Amino acid sequence: MHLPAGKKVYFISDAHLGLPPENKSREREMLLVEWLDLVQKDARVIFLMGDIFDYWFEYRKVVPRGFIRFLGKLAELADKGIEINYFTGNHDVWIFDYLPSEIGMKVFKNPIIREINGKYFYLAHGDGLGPGGLNYKMLKKIFHSRFMQWLYAFIHPNVATAFAHRWSKHSRLAKGAFTPYLGDEKEQLIRHARNVLEKEKIDFFIFGHRHIPLDLPLNDSTRIIYTGDWFVNFTYVVYDGEEGLKLVHYFDKDKIKC
Repeated sequence: MHLPAGKKVYFISDAHLGLPPENKSREREMLLVEWLDLVQKDARVIFLMGDIFDYWFEYRKVVPRGFIRFLGKLAELADKGIEINYFTGNHDVWIFDYLPSEIGMKVFKNPIIREINGKYFYLAHGDGLGPGGLNYKMLKKIFHSRFMQWLYAFIHPNVATAFAHRWSKHSRLAKGAFTPYLGDEKEQLIRHARNVLEKEKIDFFIFGHRHIPLDLPLNDSTRIIYTGDWFVNFTYVVYDGEEGLKLVHYFDKDKIKC
């Protein structure tokens, strides 16, 4: 893909909209809408790199309540010709056909390689990639199972949503959503990126999931970038095709305490 002059590509992840308390989720949503208003002036493509929602499950005739301002803004941008791409994360894995049909976004459930202005981007949410993590990888297979999704759909939405948020909060407290940088040899995504580089020419690896902003060179020509989050750090990534790629802090004032 070639970026027209003055146009940019944006990457953002991990807003966890819907995570209680409701007022904090609404604050994050309004900031996200404010950000979309800002970037629509020069955006050609927006990549939502996963876990934008803390929980999402589409029943055949029912979708999660809320997020009207955010979804409406995405639809507005898509109607203006801005390409919207969504990578499902470990919290919003059950996005099916509602958002693609209503907004026109493309949904990706696996990593992709995208060429932009002659640079090759390896893009993914990041969960389950890299060596190790066998328990989670098994759980991820269950989440992606059509049969298990069919069974889950029989649970009443009120019960399923309450259970999902309770599990999400417990997991965040038990395992730590904001685990600090572990070092090159222990970061699974860095190890995964190095394995990919043995077979593919990649200029930029961009991942969500880790909740920490990171921009690190892997070699003389390749960088790995963690987009951070829209939860504590309020960071995003922008690529203009000319000056290059930057990790940007949007909200440098008092952080929203979640």
